[in-house]
Amino acid sequence: MEETIDARGLACPGPVVLAKKALEGSARVKVLVDNETAVENLRRLALRNACGFAVEGGEGGCWEIVITREGPLAEAPAEASPETRGTKAPRAAGPTVIVFAHDRMGGGDDTLGDILLRAFVHTLLEVKPRPDVVVCYNGGVRLAVEGAQTAADLRALAEGGTEILVCGTCLNYYGLTEKLAVGRVSNMYEIAETLTAAGRIVRP
Repeated sequence: MEETIDARGLACPGPVVLAKKALEGSARVKVLVDNETAVENLRRLALRNACGFAVEGGEGGCWEIVITREGPLAEAPAEASPETRGTKAPRAAGPTVIVFAHDRMGGGDDTLGDILLRAFVHTLLEVKPRPDVVVCYNGGVRLAVEGAQTAADLRALAEGGTEILVCGTCLNYYGLTEKLAVGRVSNMYEIAETLTAAGRIVRP
């Protein structure tokens, strides 16, 4: 049975996220997109999972993509051995910790940085394995307060078992202590202890 997804107008990684979810239950998925970036992202999704890929259109800025799955979707190689990962070392023991020190992602344009970071936080709900701990300090505490567009996604992470640590000194500095919406107030000792015990630290 074919499932059709209208992903036109959705920003990255929306089309890929929807397609991947659909492929978990359907062997054939049709996706409508309106930009070439989405086409290439879906092509990589199909390639990574050994799926068939066909694309039609392009005229008028609309593409119709069909992805066909013959086997199960690929699992994230979280614990792959050195033999299966070339020269890379195995993942170190200890939790995966994501650190948000800013409320933007990357340098350059702040508006783009805000869009990228919101997309990154939302995508954390789809990746496997999910992070064990999220640490927010300095400007990163703004991601976890009332009114932040990232608060709902962080709350969903917390409900799924991810621990959210938010620097109390930073909340106080920015006058946001009473506006904390998700996670718990932490301190530098606990943050330092968490980072030094981490198996992997990611700083987007």
